[in-house]
Amino acid sequence: MKRSWTHWARAAAAGAVGLMMVAGCSGKSTTDSADGGGQVTLKINFWGDFGLQDLKVKYEAEHPNVKIQLNSGEYNAQHEDLQKKLVAGSGAADIAAIDEGFMVQFRSQSDKFVNLLDKGAGSYESKYLPWKWKQSLSADGKTQIGLGTDVGGLAMCYRTDLFKAAGLPTERDQVSALWPTWDKFIEVGQRYTGQTNKKFLDSGTNLFNPILGQQQVGFYNEQEQLQMEGGPKVAFDYTIKAIQAGLSANLASFQADWDKGFTAGSFAVLACPAWMLGHIKDTAPGTEGKWDIAAVPGGGGNWGGSFLTVPKQGKHVDEAYKLVEWLVQPAQQIEIFKKVGNLPSQPALYADPAIAEFKNPFFTDAPVGQIFPKMAQGLTPQYLGKKNGPTRVAVENVITRVQNKTLKPDAAWAEAVKEAEKAGTS
Repeated sequence: MKRSWTHWARAAAAGAVGLMMVAGCSGKSTTDSADGGGQVTLKINFWGDFGLQDLKVKYEAEHPNVKIQLNSGEYNAQHEDLQKKLVAGSGAADIAAIDEGFMVQFRSQSDKFVNLLDKGAGSYESKYLPWKWKQSLSADGKTQIGLGTDVGGLAMCYRTDLFKAAGLPTERDQVSALWPTWDKFIEVGQRYTGQTNKKFLDSGTNLFNPILGQQQVGFYNEQEQLQMEGGPKVAFDYTIKAIQAGLSANLASFQADWDKGFTAGSFAVLACPAWMLGHIKDTAPGTEGKWDIAAVPGGGGNWGGSFLTVPKQGKHVDEAYKLVEWLVQPAQQIEIFKKVGNLPSQPALYADPAIAEFKNPFFTDAPVGQIFPKMAQGLTPQYLGKKNGPTRVAVENVITRVQNKTLKPDAAWAEAVKEAEKAGTS
């Protein structure tokens, strides 16, 4: 992420936002007597923090006949469960969040989702970052299965108090200058561990993913051919190098020990896409003012970013779409950004003062309204294949085995290739 921040003209943004605000909900209002009394219950499956709790209360107050059931689960498990329910033909949530890493897998099953173009969602295409809109569009361009929520432009979050104790700079510009490359980043980590005898990183997998996200080609090319010797090899080699240097605390993401690590100071730095900010704040509220945000080594990259979809098997697809449409309106997207950090997929919002001028007090007043939009506007995301999700999990499992010392580093790459090939053909 560069430090010469720019943003779009506010006048142009005001017009774009105004157009979006007047876009009406196009789905027909329906109820199902099975709920009794015209009451509709909508279940939303997601992971992490989508900033939905306060919005649920607001929407229910405005729509007395609707009750929203929020179901936050583990990232991989939510996608696996959705796939099982689609195959079974029943049981899927009314609204299912899908991450970009799994989107190609699901958009290739577009017949199992409500085509949002039939609901009038085509009017939103011009509001989205072009690549974001295309990510959830079927290959023939005829079916749009989801509306984007956020994008995951990369930065690095770090503990200023722990950096100071290790004799490292603490100002964000100075910290950014420490690590223009991943080699330099590992060198800084070695300085930190040498001074403190503590771990520098949260986990190897959370180093692998951002480095992979910076490569021109990820696990698959657009012909769905596995490309392990390209971007994955670069990311894997740096990850193993960091593990061998003793930098990783080996904490599995979104598990109890990882969450405790934010408070306990078990690590000093981690890759920080915009959506990570809310998790840190929720998990370690007592560390407010001890975090700041610096540039990511290697420059740029994207990690994550989600979509809201409506599986066809739901009983209330019209009401579900109305809720999805409401959630992506500017007022809600800005509220989510300010509350949990998730950066909207609609670039006109980046010039809105509510975002452009927002500084996050939890992160030492870091100008997040400038940092993350700048990153998003310059992105050229990778193609993520149909088997990207399971392939990533398979390679992450190999990295975890190296961290756990159940697999020797010199045997790890061959094992990663083998497991990736297996995941790609299963």
